[in-house]
Amino acid sequence: MQIHTLPVQSGGTITVVRLLTELTVFAVKQAKAALFGGLLLGFMLLSNYAQLPFLYRYDYIFVFALLTQCVLVVFKLETRREVMVIFGFHCVATVMEFYKTSDLIGSWNYPEKAHIAVLGVPLFAGFMYSAVGSYIVRAWKLLELRFTDYPKLKYTYVLAFLIYVNFFSHHFVFDIRYLLVAYTVLIFWQTRVHFTVVSERSMPLLAGFALVSFFVWIAENVATFANVWLYPNQRDAWTIVSPNKLGAWFLLLIISFVLVSLLYRRRIRNGGSMLRDRETKADALSISRVP
Repeated sequence: MQIHTLPVQSGGTITVVRLLTELTVFAVKQAKAALFGGLLLGFMLLSNYAQLPFLYRYDYIFVFALLTQCVLVVFKLETRREVMVIFGFHCVATVMEFYKTSDLIGSWNYPEKAHIAVLGVPLFAGFMYSAVGSYIVRAWKLLELRFTDYPKLKYTYVLAFLIYVNFFSHHFVFDIRYLLVAYTVLIFWQTRVHFTVVSERSMPLLAGFALVSFFVWIAENVATFANVWLYPNQRDAWTIVSPNKLGAWFLLLIISFVLVSLLYRRRIRNGGSMLRDRETKADALSISRVP
């Protein structure tokens, strides 16, 4: 029995190998960027099946998250300045947690007990939002992000503020989330994010927001399956988180992204990346040394 194969041109082979190489490098960089969130989610899942002594499970999750954040700083995977911005998102999100889990609102709840808790909210909750901020900070550095046709920063600040307010107000007044999504699309419609894998590539920033929101939604399904928190329709038996939550995560991601952008507002204005900043400084230094 003879097996016939089609001839493959060397150029095509090189293209496939190059593509696979870029996809592998991209996946590795994404995994590194999501290090904090991945470790936290993994511990949440494992702790659901382990018998932990002395403290409640939620307390262990808090301790694990805090120690992991400290390790990232000690090993200089995140700077103190970056952590401060991430902590800012941690705080504003924790305030939202107090509101959303209150008896008045009851959007979701934490079914287990905790010593390290305030107003019924275990304090590890803020770290779940920090994980999103950590991912954005690390992806910005690892992928050498830069942007073209980025909207005026003041427009993004207004957008983030309105999104945050609407998370509270929509329970009592008109919900403007669809208007906010429309405003997001309007101001970011032409914006492209340029990122470096092996070579530089680019994509619409809105597509990037949508993709990250989808993976956060996947992580949310894992967390609710692990009984970390539950929505009202999951209390009797676990079910997949409503796809409608994708819109909420999309908007929440905007808040985190805008907060992180405060670190890089000069580069955003100039359309530059950190790599280009370093090259510019190196060139300037070498020129200054020329006799």
